This record gives sequence, structure tokens and C-alpha cells, in this order.
Amino acid sequence: MLGLMLILVYGTCLLVIPAVLGLLVWRWAIKHEKRRAWRWGVAATLAIPILTFWDYYPTKWTHEYYCKKEAGFWVYKTLDQWKSENPGVLETFMPQRVWPPKNTFTGDRDNYISTTFMNQRFDSVGRGNKLFFLSIRRHEQEIVDSKTKEVLARSVDFSTGDQTGGNISPKFWLRRDECTEGKNNGIKLGQFITQFTETNK
Repeated sequence: MLGLMLILVYGTCLLVIPAVLGLLVWRWAIKHEKRRAWRWGVAATLAIPILTFWDYYPTKWTHEYYCKKEAGFWVYKTLDQWKSENPGVLETFMPQRVWPPKNTFTGDRDNYISTTFMNQRFDSVGRGNKLFFLSIRRHEQEIVDSKTKEVLARSVDFSTGDQTGGNISPKFWLRRDECTEGKNNGIKLGQFITQFTETNK
């Protein structure tokens, strides 16, 4: 229902209002004997759509740039490597038995640090920050050995738009939840986490 209302509102703003405005400006230009009055009308008609969608391509191109340059999933130390350095330790860990998992969160949705305590030795640390004045956000998640502070794996992704949860942003066309490989990288990260949390196996 809300989506339909937005379509009606934007349809009115981007079709009816610009057309009426263009007509009024065109008539004003004729009345005041402006040269090439039709250009005045066209400029007025295009003004509202341009002001509304000006950030679409800058956001799209910047998102694609950062996805290509920085996004991905990296493993710095595998389970077998960690176990060889810490023999018999993993089997003694107990995963959290509460839901949702114990965690800490500081900041807001644009700039935050979130830590989830997976067990006695491993934490999942998430960081997010908004880039520039565009609605582009960088999301980083690391699996950290809480004793040595060593990063075992890291995932970086980027999203765009102001839509979060069930809320619909006025500029819904800017929304991109992740990079092209974001979903696959998320699956890889989840599989990596499972190795370190399924103990006594």
C-alpha cells in the first residue's frame, strides 16, 4: 500500500507538476517576449526530474567502483592452521547458549562498531561507515581471535540507499543491499564461522 502511494506521489511530482510548470514558464516567456520561449518551457519541465534523480548515477558508479576495488572475502588463517597452533583448544570451547547471541553495539546505522561473542576465543566484529555525501555505506566483518587479536577472516561489502528494515526510503531507486558478489561472500563467511563455533567435532 505504501509503495503504491509512493508511485502515485512520484508520478504526480515527476509528470504532472513538471508539465504544468513547463507550460506556465513557456507562457510567461511568450508574454515577456523571450527569445525561443520553448527552451524556457523545456528547462522548467526538466528541472524537477533532474533535481530528484541527480544522485542516481553518481551513487551507482561510486558503488560499482568500491565493489570492484575493495569488496571481497579473505581468509588469513584456516581452521586447520589455527588448530595446529592451538592443539586441543577448540574442542574445549562452548558456543553461546543464548539467543540472540551476546553482543555490543556502539554508534548508529551510518557509523558503528558491533561485536558478537561467538565463544570463549572468537569474536565477530562488524564495522560500518558512510562514505562521502552519497548514501553509500561500507560494511566490514572480521572474525577475530579475542586472545591474540589476530584477524582470521574478513569480509567487505557496500550498500546504497537509506532504506533499512521495513522502512521505505523516498529515494527507493537508490537501494542496493550489497555488491554483485556480496551474497556469495556472505555465504562463505557464514561457512567459515560455522567451523569455529561447531565445537567438539
